Amino acid sequence: MSGAYKTGEYTNLFRMIGKTEEDVDVRLGQIWDTFFYGSEDERIYHPVGDDMGYLEDTGNHDARTEGMSYGMMMCVQTGHKEEFDRIWKWAYTYMWHHEPGPEYGYFAWSCAVDGKRNAEGAAPDGEEYFALALLFASHRWGDGEGIYEYSAHAKKILSEMVHKGEPGRPGVPMFNPDNKQILFVAGSDFTDPSYHLPHFYELFAEWGNAEDKEFFREAADVSRRYLTTACHPDTGMSAEYAEFDGRPFTRRLPWTTDRHDCFYSDAYRTAANIGLDYEWFATDKGQCAADLNLLRFLDAKGDKMVGIFEIDGTEVPGSALHPVGMKVTTAEGLLAVVGPYLEMCGGKYGLLESVMPKDIYELACRWLADLWETPLRGGNRRYYDNCLYFFAYLALSGRYRIW
Repeated sequence: MSGAYKTGEYTNLFRMIGKTEEDVDVRLGQIWDTFFYGSEDERIYHPVGDDMGYLEDTGNHDARTEGMSYGMMMCVQTGHKEEFDRIWKWAYTYMWHHEPGPEYGYFAWSCAVDGKRNAEGAAPDGEEYFALALLFASHRWGDGEGIYEYSAHAKKILSEMVHKGEPGRPGVPMFNPDNKQILFVAGSDFTDPSYHLPHFYELFAEWGNAEDKEFFREAADVSRRYLTTACHPDTGMSAEYAEFDGRPFTRRLPWTTDRHDCFYSDAYRTAANIGLDYEWFATDKGQCAADLNLLRFLDAKGDKMVGIFEIDGTEVPGSALHPVGMKVTTAEGLLAVVGPYLEMCGGKYGLLESVMPKDIYELACRWLADLWETPLRGGNRRYYDNCLYFFAYLALSGRYRIW
């Protein structure tokens, strides 16, 4: 295992298309300004009072733990402590379950923008991001007092995720205690491939609660191996929800008639997660092949890339709800594709063209140039696409770092 965790060096793939560090920083500043402080038709973030703020899912007009925790991660990565603290206080005030009971220590996954809860249950991807963002904040800025004792709250979240359901701890955990897989919702009997974050689990093992070190180390290995089965061997696609053996989830759910066995919205994040995991830890258990397969499959589709697909590539009627999200997360997977070649040439970007197969080199440059020229999405569905855009840009520019 090497990667940025060991070396402290991060990959800026935009150098492959001639972008300088200054170019990258200027563009990142533009993305931040638009996402957080743009016009009413552009921004996602909304300050509240003197010390709080929230990120709005503009398509559903609510605040979700997904977006709130994403916003905190964006802030700690870019050094914006005020916005980080505002978002954290809003989430802690309105979303966190303070009262004793089965939900204690989890976050209500959806609230109205005035803070009223739309649901009481939790979505584990939010808890995963809250915990790591808080740990990063502790390392970057230091722990404060009360709710700003970041590391203490991160460890409390992680403890609840793993240990709920044990004697004296009512509720159900967010990880299956037998197979160590993250669950779609606490206590469920299936998972979401895009919730599998082995690179987070490595850091939870390092910085979380000492008694859970081995649990998270095993969870990281389990997730990498799981993703090799959840991603189709030809297309690289995963389903939105999946069984513990990786098969797309086709069972009926009591709260919806929608399908969740296709390559659609949630599933786009899987390629991005594989890419960032490789950037940080350079560990391949077979999962990294999915990113190159997905790039090749969607590249061949061209303008049909906005479609909906079975994971074997069969087209499904309808259009992607988040086409920008599909594009940028697939591009983020280049970290797992180019990374091994960059290691071969000692980190010298100028040698990449000579060591990479021509078709892969050209594929990488094409996708990087396309992302660079793609603007942030506008309109009422901009929230999810632009969250994924922000993360993809951070990752591909070497600005998504372990703090």
